[in-house]
This record gives sequence, C-alpha cells and structure tokens, in this order.
Amino acid sequence: MVAALFAVHPVNVESVAWAAERKTVLSMFFFLLALVAYGWYARQPKLRRYGVVCLLYLLALMSKPQVITFPFLLLLWDYWPLRRCAAQQSPGAAPEPEREGSPRSSERWLLLEKTPLFLLSVASGVVTVIAQRSAHALRTSSDFSLANRIETALTSYVRYLGMAAWPSKLAVLYPHPTVLFPAWQVVAAVLVLLVATAIAVSQRRERPWLVVGWLWFLGSMLPMIGLVQVGAHALADRFAYIPFIGLFIAGVWLVSEAAPRISVSRTAQVAIASAVLLGYSAMAYSQMEYWRDSYSLFSHAIQVTDANPIAEGNLGSALMELQRPDLAESHLERAVRLMPTLSTAHYNLGTLLQRQNELDRAQQEYKLALKYGSEEREAAQTHNNLGVLFNQVGRRDDALAEFTSAIALNPNDHNSLVSRGLIEREEGKLDAALQDFARAAQVAPSPLAFYWQGRVLEENGQLSAAAEAYRNALRLASNFGDTRTRLGSLEKAVK
Repeated sequence: MVAALFAVHPVNVESVAWAAERKTVLSMFFFLLALVAYGWYARQPKLRRYGVVCLLYLLALMSKPQVITFPFLLLLWDYWPLRRCAAQQSPGAAPEPEREGSPRSSERWLLLEKTPLFLLSVASGVVTVIAQRSAHALRTSSDFSLANRIETALTSYVRYLGMAAWPSKLAVLYPHPTVLFPAWQVVAAVLVLLVATAIAVSQRRERPWLVVGWLWFLGSMLPMIGLVQVGAHALADRFAYIPFIGLFIAGVWLVSEAAPRISVSRTAQVAIASAVLLGYSAMAYSQMEYWRDSYSLFSHAIQVTDANPIAEGNLGSALMELQRPDLAESHLERAVRLMPTLSTAHYNLGTLLQRQNELDRAQQEYKLALKYGSEEREAAQTHNNLGVLFNQVGRRDDALAEFTSAIALNPNDHNSLVSRGLIEREEGKLDAALQDFARAAQVAPSPLAFYWQGRVLEENGQLSAAAEAYRNALRLASNFGDTRTRLGSLEKAVK
C-alpha cells in the first residue's frame, strides 16, 4: 500500500512530468537500491556488502543531493523494521517477527557504522552549497530574514501534511512570503509538530513504525525546508518525493492496526484502500494535464496561489511565445510590480516593449534587468538587445559598447558578434569586422555570418576566400539574399 500511494500520489507528478527533474527520479532509484542493499548488509554485516551500500548511495548523491539524510534514515531503519538495536525490546502488543535475522548491535556501533555515509553527506552538502552560491541561487538575510525563514519552515511542514492527505491546489511554484506570518499561524504549526512528535515518541515501543515514519518525514525534509533558502519558493512538490514515504508508512501501519479494532472487514479495507488509490490517481491525472505546456502550467499556478511573481513572469513569457503580446504585457507588469528585483520579468517586458517600438520604456526595463540579474547568459542577451535598440535610434557608439559587453559575458553570442561586425564594417574597421564574422560562423554556422564574412573578404580583395564564404552560406540556405549573384560574379572575376 505504501508503494501504491507513492506511485499514484499527485504530489509526485512534478518529479516525473518535468524533464529537468528526472534527476529526482534517478536519485530515488539509487536511494531505494541503497536501502535494499542495506537490509542485505544488515543480515550479514560484511565489508563487501557495505561497499555496495556506499556505492549506491554515492550514485544517488551524484544524481541529486536530495538523499543527503540517508545515513539518518538508516538509523531509523535500524530501529524498525530491522531491529538492530541491542537494547531494543520487542513491543508487548503484536510484536514484529524478526524475520530479517539481523544481528543486534550497540547504538554506538550503529552510529559509528554510518560514519563513511555521513562523510559522503557532508561532502555532498559542501559541494551543493558552493554550486548554489556560484549560481547566485542562495538567498541571504537581505532577501529573507532568519525569522522569516524559520516561520516559513514551520508552517511549510504543516502545509506538507495537508498536501499528503488532500493534494489539491498543487502548483509548480509556491512563492516565499516576504513578511512574517500572523503569530497564531506559527504557534499553531509549532503545536501540531510538537504534539505529533510527542505522540510518536511515546508510542515508540508499541508502535515503532509510527516514530520511524514521522521522524523520516521530519528528517528527510529538513535540508529542503528552507532554513537555508535556495530560490524564491516556500516549498515544492518535488521536495516531498522522499519525505512522504515516511508519512505513508506511518499512515498505512496505523490504519492497518486500527481497522480490526473497529471491526472493519478485510473486504471493506480493500474497498477503502482501492477508493483512496483511485481518488489519488484521478487527482494525479488531472495534475498531469497542467504540465502539457507552459501556458497551462503557469496559468494554473496563478489560480491556486496568491501573489506569485515568478509564475506571472513565466506566464507572460509563454504568452509571448504564443504570439499574444496583448495578453503577456499585463502579466509581466504584475510580475515586476510584485517583485521589482525579478530580472527575467524585466528582460521579457523589455523585449515585448521593444517589439512594440516603445524604446524608452524598453531601455528602462533592460537596465533594471541588468541591475538585478546575476545570470551571465541573461545579462549577455540583455546587452545584445540594448545594442539592437541603440542601433535602431542611431546611437552607434552605445550600440557597439553593448555588443562588446554581451560578447565579454558570452564569447559565443552569435547575434552580438554579427551585430558588432556590421557596425565595425560600416566604420571601415574591416579586420575587426572580419574577425567577428569568422567567430560567429565558427560558433554557430549561419548563412548570415558566412554572407557578411564573404562581403568583408570581397571588400578586402580576397576573392577566393569570399567565394568560399558565399558557398558556405548557400549550403545552409540555397537562396539567401543576393549571395548566389555575388558568388557568380566572383567566380567570373577569378576566372
């Protein structure tokens, strides 16, 4: 039943439907193999078997560091169902048969035994933090205060509990609150967590699966709960991929124990379980439909969340791709109004305004995108667009400076190389222009780059080289401009 719930629960749709999150599925694959291998090792603790556990765990970490709490989860697994603790007594009521045959060990040894795995976790954590910091994804206290992050973490735990039981209004992104929660919400969340933990711990002898499932949920969610904030989301469906297994374990075993006590027949149990799985399957199918395209996905996110600037910006971008700038503009403007530091929305709004020939407003949006942005490729494209804008209004020197800035950030920016080359050619800097056209043709062969390379070579008197450049252009586009005419003239001249 736990496996079935995992298979059909709607919260897991994101990890499967989103191609970029296939790493989550791959990491889970190795995680589950490592868990099985650990049970194999626990029956006969041998170095070779332990090595298999370490290898599988390493592969899971390399896929995605979501499994970083694996050593902690193994300690829970030692307690139940493996029952490896030497001091552990079998529960008085309905004892679990020790079919695993795992030898008992002291708590100190069980902890020491996990040391290599903990070291792998630490190494993965350090690498992840360095990578996120390099990508400017880590949020600082200036973005979200420590109090804000703690409150968000506490309330998110309770929100995840609600999502596990009733997974409605799921979204691709839940915006992180920028202000503190009302005090009653934080107090209520703390009480829920404390009471649930107290009940689980108090029942650890009679119902070990309850404390294991609950601590599995709390512990495996901890790295992703937002105390160290990455991105602008408060929580995410994909973060529940592993933690919800703990809730499924606790819930399924609790219901299984309670059913006979309230005289629910086996047939009724099967019927109820089937109804639950059918209901979750229907909700999962409905959730999958939102992932068919960006417009559906972000439209739904806006409907089920409040003040979601990133979803607004992405919806505006999707509408631009659908050639609906009339609908896109309001969403992009709302995105930058909700989050003035959202550089991508400023960039997309600038692009839309430039297409509508509102050049002054477009220039302002591009400058804001550069001010708040941290991603080099986005900044390079923004500089390129500014260069095109300045060239449109005759500010050639400013355009040249923008194209140069774009190329400095992204040396393989084909459009900026061609555009700078055109300005250099107009200013008589043929050698510089030829270098830019040749570079553009090398990094992204296009008929345009080859054509202008041929034009400059022709103007330099290098007729044979110019003819070859024209031929390259025609190979990519057989009727590109006047390329064929120019090539014919050059071939006659060479003869």
